[in-house]
Amino acid sequence: MQVVNRLKSAVERGKKRAKQRGQGMTEYIIIVALIAVAAIAVYTYFGNTVRNQTAAIANEIAGNDGTTARSNASTAANTAATEANTKRNLENYTGNVTK
Repeated sequence: MQVVNRLKSAVERGKKRAKQRGQGMTEYIIIVALIAVAAIAVYTYFGNTVRNQTAAIANEIAGNDGTTARSNASTAANTAATEANTKRNLENYTGNVTK
């Protein structure tokens, strides 16, 4: 009888640990999902800027003129800043963030 009681208590402890592990994993998944959503939002607003800056750097490293790509990056940054500061609601939301 004592063996059965020990076995039952071991099984109960295992269930508690499994619940705690599952809870920790769920919290981790939620945090990762929030970070992914934030990264997508940042890329949506500033993707063209980063792409153009990278192109300017690549052109200049290759010995070419990167002025055009640099000015495109500046234009994209200004557009992204304007879009980020625009208050959107159901009356003025167009669904087209990048222009």
